[in-house]
Amino acid sequence: MTRPGKAFAALAAVALLTAGCASRTGDGGTDTDSGLKSLPVQTSIDVPADAVTAAGDGKAQCADGTTIGYAGAMTGPNAQLGINIYNGVQLAIDQHNKANPDCQVEFKKFDTEGDPNKATGPVTQVVNDDAIIGVIGLPFSGESKATGKIFEDAGLVHITPSATNPDLAKNGWTTFHRGMGNDAVQGPKVAVLAKKLDAKRVYVVGDDSDYGIGLFKTSTEGLGSLLAGTDKVTTGQKDFSATISKILKSKADAVFYSGYYAEGAPFDQQLVAKGFKGAFIGPDGVKDDQFVKQAGSASANAYFTCPCIPGELIPDFADAYKKAFKAEPGTYSIEGYDTAIVLLQGIDKGNTTRAKLLDFVETYSGQGYAKAYKWTDEGELSETPVFGYKVDNGKIVSVGALD
Repeated sequence: MTRPGKAFAALAAVALLTAGCASRTGDGGTDTDSGLKSLPVQTSIDVPADAVTAAGDGKAQCADGTTIGYAGAMTGPNAQLGINIYNGVQLAIDQHNKANPDCQVEFKKFDTEGDPNKATGPVTQVVNDDAIIGVIGLPFSGESKATGKIFEDAGLVHITPSATNPDLAKNGWTTFHRGMGNDAVQGPKVAVLAKKLDAKRVYVVGDDSDYGIGLFKTSTEGLGSLLAGTDKVTTGQKDFSATISKILKSKADAVFYSGYYAEGAPFDQQLVAKGFKGAFIGPDGVKDDQFVKQAGSASANAYFTCPCIPGELIPDFADAYKKAFKAEPGTYSIEGYDTAIVLLQGIDKGNTTRAKLLDFVETYSGQGYAKAYKWTDEGELSETPVFGYKVDNGKIVSVGALD
C-alpha cells in the first residue's frame, strides 16, 4: 500500500546482500544459486513532523496508581515477539513519566506464554485490577481470540500491536483495536514480494495456529498462478522431512511458511540441508532475530513480510531503545511504543477511567512514529502499510514497502 510521502523517505543506497552459500549482486541483480533477484536495502525513514511524542506537553496530571497493562508472552517458545512489544511500551511510559512529574503512569505486565489455553487466567487478573485502565496486547491471534470477550465484558480497552487474524475484528468487541494491518492485508503481499524476487513457483506451508490458518488462506489466495502447492504442519513440530520432499518435487523456487519462528527456524534449516536453493519467506511471526539465531547460516535465504515498520531506521526511537534495553528494536517494538503513546495521550487529556479511555481510543486520530492511528468501528486501522525484509549478513533489514 502507498504510504504518505511525508512519512517515509525514498529507498536509499543499495547494499550488498551476502547470503552465505549464494552470490548476490546487491543491485537488483541475480542470485547465481537460485536465479532469484537480490533486493535493495532501505536505509532510512522520515518521521512526520506531527508525530505525537510520549512526553506530550509535560503538563499532565493524573492520580497516583494510574496504570497501563501489558498482557502477552513474556516466556515461552515465541516470547521474543512479546518482549519486543513490552519494551516499546516501557520506553514510552518512561519517557512520559520523565517529562510529566505530576502524572506518573505505572506499568504492569502479565505473562500468557503466548498460549491460548493459558491466557484466560492472566487476562482475568488484568481486568480484576481496577488500577489498569488500558492494555497493550495480546501479541498473538490465538490468545487474542480466547480472551477478547473478557476484555469486552470488563469494558477495558486493549490495543494489539501484532495479532493479525482478520476474524478478531468480526466479534463485535468494542474494546478490541489493532495497531497494524491484518492478514487480509499481509497475505496478498507475499505474492508482491515473490514477484519482486522473480520467483516463479511458491510453495505454502501453514501451521495449525489461528494465526497460521488465517494467513495460509490469504497468502494462497493472493499467490494465484504462482502457487506451486501447499502442505500443513503442527505447532511444536520439529521434523519437516515429509513436507520438504513435497517441496523439492514441486520445483518451487520459494517457500512461504505461515507460522512462528519456533518452527520456522528448524524448517528452514532442514530445507537448506536437503539442498533447497530458493528463498524462504516468513511472515511477521517468523521475522525475529531469534529466527536468525536458531536457523543459523540457513537463514541467509530468508525474506519476510510484515505489517510492521522498521523501527531501527527511526533514529530517535532506535537510539533511545538501544540505550534502555541494550538491544536493537525488534518486530513490533515501534508499534508497542506508538500504541502506548495513544493510551498515554488519553490519560494526559484526563481520560483516567476505563470508560473514558475506551471512548478516547475509539475516536482517536493522530500521527505516530510508525503510521497514522485512526480506527474503524471494528477496531481496524485505516492506514495499513506492509514492508518486506531480508536477512543480510546475519541481520534482518528492510527492503521497503510492498506496494
